Amino acid sequence: MTRTLWDSTIGKKTVMAVSGLIMLLYLVAHMVGNLKIFFGPEEINHYAHWLRTVGEPFMHYEWTLWLVRVVLVVAVVAHATSAYQLSRRDIKARPTKYVHKKPEASFATRTMRWGGVILALFIVWHILDLTTGTVHPGNYQHLHPYQNIIDTFSTWYGNVIYIVAVLALGLHVRHGLWSAAQTLGVGTAARDRVLKPLANGLALVLVVGFVSVPVAVMTGLVS
Repeated sequence: MTRTLWDSTIGKKTVMAVSGLIMLLYLVAHMVGNLKIFFGPEEINHYAHWLRTVGEPFMHYEWTLWLVRVVLVVAVVAHATSAYQLSRRDIKARPTKYVHKKPEASFATRTMRWGGVILALFIVWHILDLTTGTVHPGNYQHLHPYQNIIDTFSTWYGNVIYIVAVLALGLHVRHGLWSAAQTLGVGTAARDRVLKPLANGLALVLVVGFVSVPVAVMTGLVS
């Protein structure tokens, strides 16, 4: 039954929708956590420590954090795999390209695939920069995200990579949230009038929230 569902187009779209919603919830929480930088180093550094103690004493140190990481990895792999397989299936179904582009196709729709690639590459860089410190431009300090973030956004390339990725994320969320609603049967003609503005609004909030951090470092508001 599970195999049959996965092999179907609707099954893959459902996996994409559910995994996308899981990642979206994480992004909202991650953005809120990032904004703690505006309250000073003690606030965000304490937050970084708190993430590792969530659930204690029932959960051991960092167990909850690692559980979240595992769920996210599964969601990312499932999302990327289903997206790739749906893309290949779509190409096989119509091997010749359209002579004219569909006029109703939005910019976000046409760039979903490239946006996904950009985000995948960004995730790798972001982890190596601010989680492991492997490619961090400064003196990486574990559990000191305030200084680590300042180090990253004090470089021109750190700002460019981050802002480009966040803009790609905004387009991805804008189209993906509405598509997920259609796949899961939530969307209707009446609800679309609410869902589309909701998707646009959430995408805008995420973009502004995430981009505000490098902008604050570049302008000296956070230093």
